[in-house]
Amino acid sequence: MAAALGYDGVEVMVWTDAVSQDAGALRGLARHYGVPVLSVHSPCLLVTQRVWSSDPWERLRRSAVLAETLEASTVVVHPPFTWQRDYARSFVDGLARLGGEHPGIRFAVENMYPVRMAGREFVPYMPGWNPTDTGYPAYTLDLSHCAASHSDALEMADTMGSGLAHVHLGDGTGEGRDEHLVPGRGTQPCAELLASLAGRGFTGSVAVEVSTRRARSRADREDDLRAALEFARQHLAAPTPVDAR
Repeated sequence: MAAALGYDGVEVMVWTDAVSQDAGALRGLARHYGVPVLSVHSPCLLVTQRVWSSDPWERLRRSAVLAETLEASTVVVHPPFTWQRDYARSFVDGLARLGGEHPGIRFAVENMYPVRMAGREFVPYMPGWNPTDTGYPAYTLDLSHCAASHSDALEMADTMGSGLAHVHLGDGTGEGRDEHLVPGRGTQPCAELLASLAGRGFTGSVAVEVSTRRARSRADREDDLRAALEFARQHLAAPTPVDAR
């Protein structure tokens, strides 16, 4: 679908799907469709805690090896969960160590959001959902997550500074949940952020991350992904790869 719609590449989220874990299979697909893998999302979601290993450092290491094999320059990673105490305590130093072992890879820590349920709010990440509060060499800016956390995306990009390595392009209404709308269909400054990237010295890629679960047909899904790609290309002030995830 990415090839048919004209995307420049894809971001692969390492998942329970065996193909997403297989460098040879992914390399073969990239060659067959002429669509390179530009970034790898490490298996750090709740449902992927047993993919490859129960050790989060081993999962990150294998994500870096996969990215190197596919010639992708970015590994996306979430902050540790609150129950991953040992991982959280060593997260900053561990990322620095991995960065030294894989100098061609940027481990881009993604901004997340607090979870709101039954009128209550809790943060499932340690030390928090906003990685700029801790400070890392590289970041992924997710605009849908900005909406869910009621954050100013442009201000967060300013705080990330030269560490802004990767963008997850989606939209949200600020209702407190992660919506991943087609950009332009929510309230986030998607156009403004894209237009500002060239001036920020951004050299990474923009990954379209929109939910198509409610699409009634393949044609509707393609229409949404085509609209997201056209939006990105319209508002990027300079050539930047646009990939799908």
